Amino acid sequence: MCASPLALLRAGPPPPKVVLLPDTAFFTRVVPVGAGVAAAEAATQIELALEGMAPFPLAQLYYGWFRPDGAEQALVFAAYRRRFTAEQTAEWADAQAVLPAFAAVLGAKTAPGTTILLAAPGSLTAVHWTAPGVPAQVTVRAVAPDASDEERAAGRAELIRGLGGSVQVIDLAAAPAAQPVRGDGELAFKAEGFDSQLPAAIAAALDVRDKAELAALRAARRRDVLLWRITLGCAAALGLLLLGEFALVGGKAWQKVRLGQYDAQKALVEKITGLHEHSSKIDDLVTKRLLPIEMVNLLDEKRPGEVQFTRVQADQARGLYAIVVEGTTSNAAQLNVYEAALKAQTAAIDRVENSIQIRGERATFVMTVTFKPEALKPADSAAKPPA
Repeated sequence: MCASPLALLRAGPPPPKVVLLPDTAFFTRVVPVGAGVAAAEAATQIELALEGMAPFPLAQLYYGWFRPDGAEQALVFAAYRRRFTAEQTAEWADAQAVLPAFAAVLGAKTAPGTTILLAAPGSLTAVHWTAPGVPAQVTVRAVAPDASDEERAAGRAELIRGLGGSVQVIDLAAAPAAQPVRGDGELAFKAEGFDSQLPAAIAAALDVRDKAELAALRAARRRDVLLWRITLGCAAALGLLLLGEFALVGGKAWQKVRLGQYDAQKALVEKITGLHEHSSKIDDLVTKRLLPIEMVNLLDEKRPGEVQFTRVQADQARGLYAIVVEGTTSNAAQLNVYEAALKAQTAAIDRVENSIQIRGERATFVMTVTFKPEALKPADSAAKPPA
């Protein structure tokens, strides 16, 4: 029965492929490294030290090292390349890391005096720490595959005695298994009651494959990851474009329905609007009055004696509160004085528009004055004493 997609998502990514090589194929040494040197300089020092102690040139070795950041020592391990067949090395091509089996426990958090015993079908490996960080010693003892439990127990006791000072011994029946990780290049191993975490930079130094080929492989992997992320980004952008297209199609359909409703209701709305306008006009005629006499009285209060009115007419086009006054005067300057006096009456007059024509000694004018509704009171009610 196939697992559901939801179950696969909950399970997370699969563990990386990590090849663990037999410990018996490697010799190990602890070499000093300059204090506080950068990783690149430390790698040069480690390779020089390894070249001086190894019986073969570096080009004929599979080697790696373990050095946490800032450590003044490094655990170096190497194996002769001819100890591995072409079939074995062919399996390394798609692996994330190729390590000796004991390297899987190097990322554990251990107290001083801790020894980890790693059992394998043909060997027994002891990794011993005298201080946190780099192990002080890694000892590998070959054990016959058909050895009895007593023989294995004797070999274990001999290994522990040879290390000396073991305060805590952790027995692992097999190498810890690789676990899924979130970070690119990181490695994590787990056994029952045991965890080991190796950051990406340390995991890269532990890999024993050819360093030039390994650099090319990692560059290709970074390129593939970048291309994959670009592909995912393009797919996401395409999905957004398709979503936007569907939204446009849906919006057009909704707009078509809305316009249909608008067209269907337009005639009724126009009819209601027209009726409202007519009712407003009727209401104005019934409840409001044209007060031309009151308007003229307000205008006459500020009129200079030299200004004469010849014609006064209510302006129905401007409403109930506008009046047009035509007049004449022999002193055109008085028209400007009169206009300014009217405009100063802001409590009663809304605006004044004046047009003047001068012919010889006389000037004619047409003045349109718009009053504020609250300023006009009918003459009979204004003259009536309060009750």
